[in-house]
Amino acid sequence: MRIDFHTHIFPKAIREQRERYLPGEPAFELLYASVNSRMVGANELVAAMDQHGVDKAVTFGFPWQSMQTARRHNDYILESVQRHPQRLIGFCCVDAGQPQAPAEVERCLKAGLAGVGELAFYCDDFACRLDTMDEIMALARNFDCPVMLHTNEPVGHQYPGKTNNTLAQIYALVKRFPGNRIVLAHWGGGLFWYTLMKKEVTEVLANVWVDTAASPFLYKPAIYSMAMSLAGEDKVLFGTDYPLLAAPRYLKEMAQAGLSDSQIQKICSSNAVNLLKLKL
Repeated sequence: MRIDFHTHIFPKAIREQRERYLPGEPAFELLYASVNSRMVGANELVAAMDQHGVDKAVTFGFPWQSMQTARRHNDYILESVQRHPQRLIGFCCVDAGQPQAPAEVERCLKAGLAGVGELAFYCDDFACRLDTMDEIMALARNFDCPVMLHTNEPVGHQYPGKTNNTLAQIYALVKRFPGNRIVLAHWGGGLFWYTLMKKEVTEVLANVWVDTAASPFLYKPAIYSMAMSLAGEDKVLFGTDYPLLAAPRYLKEMAQAGLSDSQIQKICSSNAVNLLKLKL
């Protein structure tokens, strides 16, 4: 089995009229103002999964500032999961700074979504959002579901969606919520390197996973073996960020990294099965 832990889908109205959703949404404008920024729907995602041998995919929307748009997008995720119950696993996505965000998370989790995310702070940082996260993280604990956070490396070239969030800010958020199962997208910005420290970090990151989303754009294949060594073989999740990239690019780099079949199986399947507590 192969599980993609990081995909995005959008309702038809947004895909076909993106310009209508740009005003008042600086993060969406940053990432999707260009017509070259591809958006797909659920049917296209499932077709790509069929093409590339992906059995299941975790999928989610966008952290809209407009709660009306966020609800509609989350409704689309719910509808898509209902149409493809054996293929899609839905997460609830919100702008965590909106006062109504916790109520939307509760609504979605009660309706059957399996997690929260990808929560992203494209236009501000984790430091000013810690207090606003308390209620959302409490809901995730109550529903026993994971939370995915957008992270990125704090050095290197700039690109749309690369935030100013620091590893210290990400670490502070993780440390604040030790009872939550947290997935740090995009290799956690490299936070797992600090498990080499003798004090504290390994314990703080005990309930943290990282995904591989966008890795071929950012890292050499060697990151796979290094991450499995430092973060733990059970803590790395295969995520493509589809439609940004498709599965074959990642599978090629896993092979180049010299991973064993057992290690690839953990990344691509069993780690996600265990984190999501799937009954296969």
